[in-house]
Amino acid sequence: MKTKRIRVVFTSLIFVCFMAGSVLGQAIDIPKVHANITADSSGRLVFIGSDSSQLPLIVGEDGYTLRQMRLSSHGTENGVAFDFNDSDLNGKLYFGLIESPNDLKHPQPVFHYHSAKIDSGQAEIDINKRLRGRYDFIDWQKTGIIRLGYRVTDQEGQFLYDGKIMVKGKGPFVVDTSIVEGPFINLVTYQDAVVSFETNYPTRAQVQVAGRSFMDDKPVTHHEIRLDGLDANTEYQYTVVYGNYRDSYCFQTAPVPGSRRPFTFAYASDGRGGSGGGERNIRGVNSYIMKRIAVLASFRGVRFFQFTGDLVDGYSISEDDIMLQYANWKRTIEPYAHYIPFIAGFGNHENLLLYFSDGKTGVGIDRFPFATHSGEVVFARNFVNPTNGPQSEDGAVYDPDPGSIDFPPYDETVFYYTYDNVAMIVLNSNYWYSYSIKRTPEIGGNLHGYIMDNQLAWLKSTLAELEIDDNIDHIFVTVHTPIFPNGGHVDDDMWYGGDNTPRPTIAGEPVAKGIIERRDQLLDLLMNHSSKVVATLTGDEHNYYRLRVTGEMTIYPEDYEGERLSRFRPFWHINNGAAGAPYYGRENTPWSAQVEKFSTQNAVVFFHVHGKEIRVEVINPDTMEPIDEFQL
Repeated sequence: MKTKRIRVVFTSLIFVCFMAGSVLGQAIDIPKVHANITADSSGRLVFIGSDSSQLPLIVGEDGYTLRQMRLSSHGTENGVAFDFNDSDLNGKLYFGLIESPNDLKHPQPVFHYHSAKIDSGQAEIDINKRLRGRYDFIDWQKTGIIRLGYRVTDQEGQFLYDGKIMVKGKGPFVVDTSIVEGPFINLVTYQDAVVSFETNYPTRAQVQVAGRSFMDDKPVTHHEIRLDGLDANTEYQYTVVYGNYRDSYCFQTAPVPGSRRPFTFAYASDGRGGSGGGERNIRGVNSYIMKRIAVLASFRGVRFFQFTGDLVDGYSISEDDIMLQYANWKRTIEPYAHYIPFIAGFGNHENLLLYFSDGKTGVGIDRFPFATHSGEVVFARNFVNPTNGPQSEDGAVYDPDPGSIDFPPYDETVFYYTYDNVAMIVLNSNYWYSYSIKRTPEIGGNLHGYIMDNQLAWLKSTLAELEIDDNIDHIFVTVHTPIFPNGGHVDDDMWYGGDNTPRPTIAGEPVAKGIIERRDQLLDLLMNHSSKVVATLTGDEHNYYRLRVTGEMTIYPEDYEGERLSRFRPFWHINNGAAGAPYYGRENTPWSAQVEKFSTQNAVVFFHVHGKEIRVEVINPDTMEPIDEFQL
C-alpha cells in the first residue's frame, strides 16, 4: 500500500462494511472470474489462501477525500470558513487571489504571505483583513467578485489539495457557483471538441463559440459539452458561462486528416508523487515537475499531450481518495489544459483496490462491482477519452460464464485517436490488475504488463484499419509497461526476468499464454502486421531511454524453450517514465547493447511531425537542458 495515511475500520456494520453479497446496502455477486473469496461467520468477505489462511477484507477510509477538500467552504461575515470534517487535521491553509482568465491566459493564485491555521479541521480566511487595500489586485472591493485559490497542508507540512472557488460580496461573503476543476479541452478533431469541467453546485452551464451556444441538458456538477460544426485547423475562442460568470479561453481544431501540415505533440508518463518535499508531492502528484512539463509543452506549442499512466500514487482502497489525487493532477495541468488536450492513459498506480490483509501480508484485486467501482470505471469518470476501444474481456475463451458480465469495462482506458497523419493507439497493460497475482494466483486477476485476449484482438483489427487508411503515415502504440524494460521493472513488465511462467488466473485457472508468449504476440502485431508502427511509447520505469528493436537484438534468455519470433521489422522502443516519480537507475538486460540513450533526468519527449518525417527532441523540463535528439 503506497498511501500517506490510512484509517482502517474493522466492523461488520452494513452501512460501512463490504459484506458478502452486499456493498453499501446493495446486493452484489462475487465475480465468477475470482476464486477463493467467501464470507466469514460475521458476513465479511475473506480470501482463503492455498495454505487455508484467511485474510479479511479491509474497509474504511484511505487517506483524505475529495469531498473534504472541495465541498468544505462557506461564506462568513469577514471571509470564507472551511470545515474539513476531520478533527485530526491540524495544518495550514494558504490562500490568494486569482486574476480573471479574461485578463490573463494562465492565471494562478498569488498567495498571501499570511496563512490561516487549520485547527481540528477548522479554518477561516479573513478576506476583509488580509486581501483588501494594496493586496486587492483584482478590484473585488468594487465588483464584489473574488476568485480565491487555496491550498491545504497537514501538520507535517505536506500538501493535500490545491483548490479554487468563486466568492461574492464585500462582507458578508457567499461562496458562489464555481468551476472547481477545469475547464479542459478534450477530443479535439478537425470538426468538433468537448469542453469538460466540474462545478461545486448543480448548474446548467453553456459554452459559447463562434456565435453559437452549447448547453447542458439539465443542472449538473459534472459537465461535458460537445462543440460541433467547427472548421478545420482554426483557432476558436470559447467562453464558459456558469452562474453569474463568463470565462474565456481558446483552442485550435485539428487539420483535415491527411493534410500533412507540420505540428508537434509531446508525451511523458509517471507523474505521481516524488521525493524532495513541497510541491513534489501534492497528495499523490509531483505537481512541481508536472507543472514544468505543462509549461514547456505550452511554450513549445504542442497540439496535444499524451500522458501514459501513473498520474498518481493510487493503490487506494477508497474511491474518493483516488479522486482527490486525480483532482490534484488535473489542477496542476489545468492552466494549460484549457488550451491543449492532455490525454491520460491507465497505469498500475491507477489501481483501486479491494484489499485483504491480516496485518502481516496483503492481497489486492481490482475493486468490484466492476461496472460501478472498478479502477477502470473510476478512471473513466475522471477523464474524457475516446470510447472506440474493446468492451471488456467478456466473451474471451477463458470467460467462465459467457452469459453474464464478469470483467471490468475497457471504456476510456483502451482507445485510439488520430491527428492529421498520426494515429495514437492507447493500450491498458494493467487491466483487471491484481498486484499480488504472481504470489497468490488462486485469487484471480491480471498480471502487471499483460495484454489480455480481447484487447489484443482489438489491437490487431485497429492496426489493420489504420494500415489501409491513406491519411495515416505514422502509428504510435503507447502502453504503460515497457516491452523491453531497462531499469526499475526488469523483474516484471513484459519480461519478468525472462520467465514465461507468470500469467493471469481466471476462476482458479491460469490462462494458456505466459508473459513472454504474450509479449511476442504483441511484437508480432507491431512488427509484422503493420508497416506504419514507428514507435512504442511506454512508462512505468522512471527514466528516459530509447532502443532500436531489430532482428539482431537478443530478446530471450539462453535457456528459453518456447517458440521464438523469426521476423523483425525494425521500430523504436521509447520509454519516458520521467515525469516526476522517484527515479530508477539502469540494469543489465539481454538488449542492453541496443539502448542508444538512457537518462534519469526528468524528461518531456517532443515529436516534430512534418509529413513523412519526424524529428524527436527530449528536454529536461526543470533545467531546459537537451537530453536527446534523433530522427525517427
